[in-house]
Formats: sequence, C-alpha cells, structure tokens
Amino acid sequence: MCGIVGCVGYSSALTFLLGGLRRLEYRGYDSAGLALASTNYPGSIHIRKSAGRIDRLASLIESHPLSGDIGIAHTRWATHGGATDRNAHPHLGGDGEVAVVHNGVIENYDSLRKRLEGLGYTFRSDTDTEAVAHLIADLLRNSHPDPAEVVARGYIPLVQVIQAALSQLRGTWGLAILFRDYPGVIVGARLGSPLIVGVGNGANFLASDASPLAGVTEHVVYLRDHEITLITAESVRVYHRDQGHVQPDVKELHISPGDVDTGGFAHFMLKEIYEQPEALKNAMRGRMDLDVASAKFGGLNLSPQQLRQVERIILTGCGTSWHAGLVGEYQIESLARIPVEVEYASELRYRNPPLHRNTILFAITQSGETADTLAALRELKRKGYPTLAICNVVGSTIAQEADGGIYLHAGPEIGVASTKAFTSQCLVLAMLSLYF
Repeated sequence: MCGIVGCVGYSSALTFLLGGLRRLEYRGYDSAGLALASTNYPGSIHIRKSAGRIDRLASLIESHPLSGDIGIAHTRWATHGGATDRNAHPHLGGDGEVAVVHNGVIENYDSLRKRLEGLGYTFRSDTDTEAVAHLIADLLRNSHPDPAEVVARGYIPLVQVIQAALSQLRGTWGLAILFRDYPGVIVGARLGSPLIVGVGNGANFLASDASPLAGVTEHVVYLRDHEITLITAESVRVYHRDQGHVQPDVKELHISPGDVDTGGFAHFMLKEIYEQPEALKNAMRGRMDLDVASAKFGGLNLSPQQLRQVERIILTGCGTSWHAGLVGEYQIESLARIPVEVEYASELRYRNPPLHRNTILFAITQSGETADTLAALRELKRKGYPTLAICNVVGSTIAQEADGGIYLHAGPEIGVASTKAFTSQCLVLAMLSLYF
C-alpha cells in the first residue's frame, strides 16, 4: 500500500503535496518523493526523493528548493526493491519525458523490463513502476505527437498512449503521470488501487484517499476500475476502457481538515480511541426504532419479503474486520436465530464452498478497498448471491459494487491498528441482529 497525491493549477503546489504526503504517510513510510513542473514553462520536471519518512524529504527540499504549480508525489511501502533513494518514486521514463508514481503491483514487470532494456532503455531502480514509466515513454515516442495538435485536441493523444500502455500491464495500479512537454495536465489511472479526483475552482487534485483533499476542495470524483482521468487546472475528464468518455460522478466531500490531523493527541491511534463514543453515536443515529424495539436500515436494498427468505448469512473480511465478524456471528445467531458463517476473505475468494440458495453475503471493511474482500464479494455476486457491505468509506469500490449496505460513519481512521472502526462494526452487527 502506497500513497499518491497530485495537483495542477495550484499556486501552493509544493505545500499541498508535502501536506498531502503527511496525511497519507500511514499508507507507507519507507521512502517519499515528488515531481514538480510549471504549466507556463514546458521542458523540465524537477524531482526530489529520498528513503525514510516525510521529514527527511522536507529537509532535502529545504536544502535543494524547487517550485511549480503542477506536481505529483508519493509515499512508499516497498514491494519491488528495497527502501532506498533510487527506488523511491517518482520514476522517470525515457529521457525524462514522463514522471510516474504508482500504488499497486505490476505482475509482468520482469518481462516488460527485459523487452524495454532490449530497446535501449536504462533502468535505474529495482521497482516494477519504472517499467511502466519507460513503457509510456516508448509508446509516446512511437506515436510521434505534434505538441500543438495534442493541446488542440484536448490532450486526447496522451490518454490514448496511456490506454495502450495499460493494455500491456498485468496487476493492479493507481497511477499518476506527469508529462515533461505537456505540463498543463496530469493523467491518473485506476485498477484495483483507489484514486480520487478533487474538483476545485481553477485547480484540481488527485489522491489515494480523501484525506489530502480536506480543506482544498468540497467535491470529489471516485474513480472506478478501468477508468482514466485527465486533469487540467480548468477541467476533469474521465474515460473508461470500454465505454470511452464518461460523465464524472461528482460527490460532496464530507470531511474537514480537523478530521485528518491529530487534534492535540500524541498520535492518530490515541485520537481515534477517544473518538469512539462519537463514532458509535454516528453509527446508531437514525437507525433505532424505539417504537418497535428494533433497528432500521435504509441502504440494504432488500424488501422485508426478501429478508424473511434469508436462511444463512456469510460474514467475510480480513484482519480486524474478520474479528468483528466473529463477534457478529454470536450476536446474529443468538438474537436473529439465523445460521452465520464467518469466512476469511482471502480463503473465500479461492475456494468453492457449497452455499444454500437463500444465502446473503456481508463484506465487512473499513476502507472499502481490501483486495481479498473485494474479490470475495465479486465471486459471490458472480454466482448470483445478494452482496451487502458494512463499510466506512463513502464512494469506495466495495461500497459501489455491493448490492446495498450500511455505512459506519466513523470518520477517517488513519491509525494502522483499528479502533473506532472495529467498535462501530461490532455495533452495526448487533443492530443487524435486531433487524433480522
């Protein structure tokens, strides 16, 4: 898991990028880096990166300043290659034509690397991401773009180059790409790794989650798998691999800067422990029907008749969410008298258990992006079973793909060890046991 942040048309780009990295540092903290350019001066991308925490990158920038109004940045949790300066993102492609940051894993990077080395490209890191950067640079060169025509066509040729590159990749990615010769645009792409576009006024933004966007924009677009976004200071466009240009689904951002800072506590985990009473109130708000001594949910998208037909419930999740499912199993079986199975998502996705026809699945997840949980949900959905989500992050992939669900409303959880999300999950499961 890594963190990505980007902006275009923002006068305080460096400040935003560093601040965004600090908010995303929980996603990876073995190295960090950023690339900056100026929309008025094409021809150069300035990069600073280093192993270690964000503070070390900030010290490097203080001693070697840079400026610009368009940039991308990255904080890394290493998968391919050690935590070193040369493996830190961003990575340059070709002779510096593109800069790329990446969250995910490219499974066929080794074959791509060998092919690109055979074409004369020099690799300076051990990462899978550098293969993506060189691949994009190679396709860009082979397309022989005329810069004036690219701009006149609204940068569509750049989208076509990225689409051609993605068609050769196997794996998962959240990508942000900066172009040396087209400094007015950032291209983002998503498959299996979250990416959010922040829609501003005269400036637009990109991030792995909503936390860096708090305070700079009130509207966001949650990208879906196989979508590419083309971002300039004036516009946000979205293209789907199969559907072509699609209308962005702009949603309101419901978090404030105070939600994503420590608020005077020593660290986020301590803050989130003390936020549990309020989180539990939010989880219950509007969902208790005292007249009938039960709970009520508006987002399950199942009629009372459909609920009465349920004969078995599967709860699935990973880590903390799986443990919440174990608590929920006892609650639902004791109060609702419906058999419950708790399946670890990484196992459920690969095995083929015999399931009763009147079975429903609840996928439990804080982030809504857990890969194994998402795969398990998709597998049972493919087999025709109703799939529901218990999720904290609005607009996340699991929230979008489930047939219905329940939001926790616990607020952002940044501490790696779950606190308020876990207790909120347990509470929602207890309310479900009353509901059934």
